[in-house]
Amino acid sequence: MDEGRLKQKVQTVIVSCSVILMTGKFIAFFMTNSVGILTDAMESIVNVAAGFIGLYSLHLAAKPKDEGHPFGHGKIELISASIEGLLIILAGVLIVFEGIKRLFIPSVIEKLDIGIYIIAGAGIINYLLGYYSIRTGKKYDSIALVAGGKHLQSDTYSSIGLVIGLILMYITRIRWIDSALALIFGTIIIFTGISILKKTVANLMDKADKEILSIIADIISKNRQPDWIDIHNLKMVKYGSYYYIDCDLTLPWYYNIEEGHSACINLEKTICKGFTDKVSFSVHSDSCAKSYCRHCQVTNCTYRKQTFVSPLQLTLKEITESDEERNE
Repeated sequence: MDEGRLKQKVQTVIVSCSVILMTGKFIAFFMTNSVGILTDAMESIVNVAAGFIGLYSLHLAAKPKDEGHPFGHGKIELISASIEGLLIILAGVLIVFEGIKRLFIPSVIEKLDIGIYIIAGAGIINYLLGYYSIRTGKKYDSIALVAGGKHLQSDTYSSIGLVIGLILMYITRIRWIDSALALIFGTIIIFTGISILKKTVANLMDKADKEILSIIADIISKNRQPDWIDIHNLKMVKYGSYYYIDCDLTLPWYYNIEEGHSACINLEKTICKGFTDKVSFSVHSDSCAKSYCRHCQVTNCTYRKQTFVSPLQLTLKEITESDEERNE
């Protein structure tokens, strides 16, 4: 099974389970009339809606590149995750509103013990689904699956706190605890949505991912070839599970086209082997100048003007610097 279909299969399982869990939580709410349980049920609506949006986005993201989308359709996953973040924030606001209203207009709560069992069971299932989604998302570089999985697990953490609060209310019979739970977990849900939204917006804006760039810099540095005199102006953007990387590679000035092409291919293979094979790599080759002689490791160069001192350090800062920053 290809990765696109596998992602869709995972999301289908999650959506199906989310529908069942949502039904159970609303049954628990109607049985108990607890606004605390309502918070969990309302978030489940978001889970289901976001799940269907995520499923559709994965279907689109799996489509191959075409004339109208030369970089593929991977960005749709970020849009899906952004919508999910907005829905989570909306659910949190509605829950806080309901919690405040119940402070002033309290209601009778019944059969709380049954509600506790349902919420606890749903929390455990959500955690397992979230773990499954995050593991698969990280394995196949799907931000939609990772975002959905983190949302499910955050739902579990809130369920744990909710169950503790419901048990406390069951023992003490203090009604305002119900509203307090709604206010606390509604606020947590809002911040969860904001966190997801911030990350997806950053990716939509193609913000430099320093963590991934550091991994690439480390791979290049550890596998450096003598004729890779300098590497700079490296940039990377991510579309779905594919990485588009380009950079400038400084080579000996006397290399012919074949030798230069071979060095560029070698660099591409090095990155793909150490990082991922889902890379579209573009490299611009520069010719070395006299000033590079002190850093050039090509031992058989007959045109050397200065004695070799030390190689240029290919750190994250060095490889991402542009020609303008270097005044070249």
